[in-house]
Amino acid sequence: MNRDVVPTILLVEDDDVAAEAVVRSLQKHGCNYPVIWAEDGQVALDILRDKDADRTVPRPRVILLDLNMPRMDGFEFLQQIRSDPALRSDVVFILTTSTADSDRTRAYHECIAGYMVKSSVGPQFVKLVSLLNSYQNAVRFPG
Repeated sequence: MNRDVVPTILLVEDDDVAAEAVVRSLQKHGCNYPVIWAEDGQVALDILRDKDADRTVPRPRVILLDLNMPRMDGFEFLQQIRSDPALRSDVVFILTTSTADSDRTRAYHECIAGYMVKSSVGPQFVKLVSLLNSYQNAVRFPG
């Protein structure tokens, strides 16, 4: 991917403190990715399907997805986007508190790009920032 093309991040996270920590970490470590925050899976779907008047997430984009959310959890969200021809190629990384092997296996069955446990990502999400920078430099995103 061209380094000049910056992906937009859709952060799907119900915890506003965690969401703010991710955004601050990206900014602190020089990642100038635009970040759009969705409070749960249903809100994220509405944004991706252009049903939200205030928020859009242009391509290229990366979705950072929490699994444990009210209303529509991360697995329900994954099932929805993987069954939608307009969304199925979106790049999704799981960013969750779940360390359960069953959750990790189930998520990978939905063709995620990676699974990160929040407690393992490091203080201030430093490893997340490093991963996103490396990913942007190494891959070509779907259009």
